[in-house]
Amino acid sequence: MKLLVIIPTYNEIDNITKIVPEVFKVIPQDAGILVVDDGSPDGTAGAVKQMQAQFGTRLSLLERTKKSGLADAYITGFKWGFENGYDVLCEMDADFSHKPEYLPQLYEAIQSNDVAIGSRNIKGGAVEGWSALRNFISKGGSLYSRIVLGCPVKDLTGGFNMWRKSALDRIGLDTIISKGYSFQIEMKYKAFKAGCSIKEIPIIFPDRVAGVSKMSKGIFMEALKAVWRIRNA
Repeated sequence: MKLLVIIPTYNEIDNITKIVPEVFKVIPQDAGILVVDDGSPDGTAGAVKQMQAQFGTRLSLLERTKKSGLADAYITGFKWGFENGYDVLCEMDADFSHKPEYLPQLYEAIQSNDVAIGSRNIKGGAVEGWSALRNFISKGGSLYSRIVLGCPVKDLTGGFNMWRKSALDRIGLDTIISKGYSFQIEMKYKAFKAGCSIKEIPIIFPDRVAGVSKMSKGIFMEALKAVWRIRNA
């Protein structure tokens, strides 16, 4: 199965030139990386173009003129992957909170499952560098979503996920209503409802070192409200 790692970016100039080579070290030779950049004013897209001289057609770039949200970035990336012959697609952040070293484990899990999730909330998984309050909010949000949706996935809110194309087809990308953070919850819930086999792999999730996080309390609280819309959709 041919793998595409999708990395959405906005002002990730401090990270993108480091994460791309590290990902290429651990993924199969026929695998690719797609960077979906939302018009970063810091030159992120330009840095990717410079790296294309080194990595060739294995590194692709989609440049967008403005921030259109995480959900739209990933859905655009998924559809690009379909059109270019990839049948396994992975969501991954640029900031090293998602460690490239876990990609082989996720890829191994996807061989016998429809969805593989990098999970902070199962045995062996954890977060590093977060305050007790932030950790409580994250774990509480995932538990809250699980209860509301009746979904057994332990890390519903996490964004380090690998999907078979067939699973994304069963979910129906055009049915996704989420625009932001709740996208991760909705995707996993719909995969569960569609009968997809889901495997969670424990990961250590460190806080970003470089760049600025796009997460805020407001974004997180809006995601929790969206759980009810997802359930009733």
